[in-house]
Amino acid sequence: MRLSLAFRRSTAVALSLSLTLAGCGGGDSGSGDTFTPAPTPTTASRFFVDPAAEALSASEVQQIIAQAVGEAQARGKPAIISVVDRVGNVLAVFRMNGAPTRMLTSRRTATGRIASPGIDAQGLEVDATMGAISKAVTGAYLSSSGNAFTTRTASMIVQEHFPPAPNTPGLESGPLFGVQFSQLPCSDLNTRFVAGNAGSGAFIGPKRSPLGLAADPGGLPLYKNGVVVGGIGVMADGDYGYDPDVTDVDEDDEEYIALAGIQGFAPAADIRGDRITADGTTLRFADAQPAKLAALQTSFAAINNVRGTLIPVRGYYDGTAVLAGVAYGTERSGIRRVTPTEFALADAYVLTDGAGNPRFPVRAGTDGGTVGQALSAAETRAVLEEAFTVMTRARAQIRRPLDSRAQVTVTVVDTFGEVLGQVRSPDAPIFGTDVSLQKARTAAFFSNPLAAQQMLATPGADAFVKRVRDFLGDQTALTGGKAFADRSGGNLSRPYFPDGELGRPPGPLSRPIEDFSPFATGLQIALVAGNVVQHAGFVQGAGSDTPQTCTTVPDTPTGKKRLANGIQIFPGSVPIYRGNRLVGAIGVSGDGIDQDDMISFLGLHNAGVKIGGIGNAPKDMRADTIVVAVGSGVRLRYVNCPFAPFLDTSEQNVCEGK
Repeated sequence: MRLSLAFRRSTAVALSLSLTLAGCGGGDSGSGDTFTPAPTPTTASRFFVDPAAEALSASEVQQIIAQAVGEAQARGKPAIISVVDRVGNVLAVFRMNGAPTRMLTSRRTATGRIASPGIDAQGLEVDATMGAISKAVTGAYLSSSGNAFTTRTASMIVQEHFPPAPNTPGLESGPLFGVQFSQLPCSDLNTRFVAGNAGSGAFIGPKRSPLGLAADPGGLPLYKNGVVVGGIGVMADGDYGYDPDVTDVDEDDEEYIALAGIQGFAPAADIRGDRITADGTTLRFADAQPAKLAALQTSFAAINNVRGTLIPVRGYYDGTAVLAGVAYGTERSGIRRVTPTEFALADAYVLTDGAGNPRFPVRAGTDGGTVGQALSAAETRAVLEEAFTVMTRARAQIRRPLDSRAQVTVTVVDTFGEVLGQVRSPDAPIFGTDVSLQKARTAAFFSNPLAAQQMLATPGADAFVKRVRDFLGDQTALTGGKAFADRSGGNLSRPYFPDGELGRPPGPLSRPIEDFSPFATGLQIALVAGNVVQHAGFVQGAGSDTPQTCTTVPDTPTGKKRLANGIQIFPGSVPIYRGNRLVGAIGVSGDGIDQDDMISFLGLHNAGVKIGGIGNAPKDMRADTIVVAVGSGVRLRYVNCPFAPFLDTSEQNVCEGK
């Protein structure tokens, strides 16, 4: 295999940030000594410990809201406060008297200019409850028992430079660039609230998020006994944006209100985002400090119908009562451990329908009439099993303690984007369920002979075909001649090419830098902007909800969309080939982008060795054979595997030659 060359990186002024471990963008999180990988296996057949069955009670949700309201009152900042459980069920939405009813997605571009509304999702005026819920979901979904991330953390890892600051020009984009457009309201994977449904299926997750994942400070995770049980989100200022400068410390009212809410439910200090680094830069957890909080208000009775009231949010919460959360890992939560008849791997977890049935059981491809020989159920199972096995050996990059095993979600799709199987480890972050599917579908789509044809038939996406072809100097691009991993498409989706280098042109799938922001990434949001706008109208009471399928790309022969939950533009997927024929893709998301790349690439390779017939794309088809004239001859990247990634061996360059 030709390993992708690192893009050139200009020298930047170092930030005055503490700690220099290793993180999700690369590097080695080990100390060089010998460790017992954490968590310690409970039996000879297990690699992981199942998270304890913890959940928020209704009275605890009331306490969280009361604490947040007390801080908002002390600051004179009436707010909307939302609490969700770990799988995204909205447990309460409380609107204080005088809190904003509307909010505006930021119109600030990457260059600081105020852009006009209409560029992707910039400048949308929507119901303010959408921001509070999205922030709460973000805090819950990005966190695990090994890492506690917030919307401030999210802000730091999705911008055009990492870390984002005026004094970091020339640095590459954030490691999770684009993750904000996951968990979309149109996703066919994420479940929906059904008004009046109090049955066993009411709490099946993971639930969707009104605006995807949030980068606006004011969303924090909630913990009980070391287990993430949900998140809190606050909207008080009517501005839904992000933090473009991590060199200063903000006094953000929304973050202080949320911080008050998590008192008694805060994560352990050792797993907070500010104990985890990426590319040598310490991440941020919160700028707010507990010492600056006002005296805590803990009585819900003292604030309910006095300082404000519970309110319904169409499509998310009926407003009649504060609800108890559901314990993750139970059938009722929609995510549970497999049974012996479902999967051979004792540690695997699956999404379930609440009635005992996996939502995505292992199956054969549906595209045999197009590809000739579709993936068989046995081949799908082999890819999932081998990728899962690679994961159990790999060192996590965004998880504490150091030398923990990686935890991810793995998804396999066919060329129609149909899910052929999905498994996850016990404590993988929830966001990876939707993202791993996005990644798999994205790799399958851009490697497909019909990619250009599908994009040309999709308003908003059609113009990007010419841009790609002109940029690559190949008028046949996107017709199946090259295999694109998510890292490859991500290269083409950055507002600078090569990634981060000032003065360079944008990648052909990105907006130019003068229009770019986390709300205006280019093709990624152009494909789903109509879904987001329709859903925003629905939440405020106008019209029907967006269909439970994203994009308007033409239907497959089975009547589905190839990109039914949108695309993703950060690494962690590869297409699956039978010889030189595309037959599907694998996507991985969880504990670090280089780990995601390795687990997908090496897992597929090992499956091919094990059963024969399938494997990675032929080397001469991979996108890293493409040299772009722009930037003095820059080669696209395919995958980037960690140098010495395994906990049980000192093996290096594990992807080399495969």
